[in-house]
Amino acid sequence: MSGGASEATLAADAQVILATQRWLERVVIGLNLCPFARAPFVQQRLRYRVSHALDEQILLADLSAELLALHSADPQQCETTLLIHPDVLGDFLDYNDFLAVANDALRELGLDGELQIASFHPDYQFADTAHDAIENHTNRSPHPTLHLLRETSTDDIYRRNIATLRALGLAGWRKLMRDDI
Repeated sequence: MSGGASEATLAADAQVILATQRWLERVVIGLNLCPFARAPFVQQRLRYRVSHALDEQILLADLSAELLALHSADPQQCETTLLIHPDVLGDFLDYNDFLAVANDALRELGLDGELQIASFHPDYQFADTAHDAIENHTNRSPHPTLHLLRETSTDDIYRRNIATLRALGLAGWRKLMRDDI
């Protein structure tokens, strides 16, 4: 965010980041959906960037800048980045289509194999699942979010995540996400 940001913009960004942090604490870390998330979160090596993009072209520019910034950052200072974009790609199908563009950008920047992009969206839906299937919640975040991470920090854990969410169930999910806890 530039130095000339208004107080209203800063306050709105803070709310977006707070909702994302709450989701990380309760869901991603709380349910251990990503065993690599706790350390960067606790050690504050996770960068939150709120994109003010209103269209895909500006989001793509923000994404490219964040990929380059993460690649050049010292992993001891910044391990991973959450690029949160609340004002663009609210429709999951549009968001899902954008993921191909995002991965193309990763390749064009020569970062494929070093960085990867994980996807999170409030309406995330895996192929061949019902919209309200609990397993979709493994990738449901408060706002559309592109998670930029170093490949050395990842593992193939989505099957375990689905099992965790199935064990929790929709009632457990709703309780977990209540604001009064």
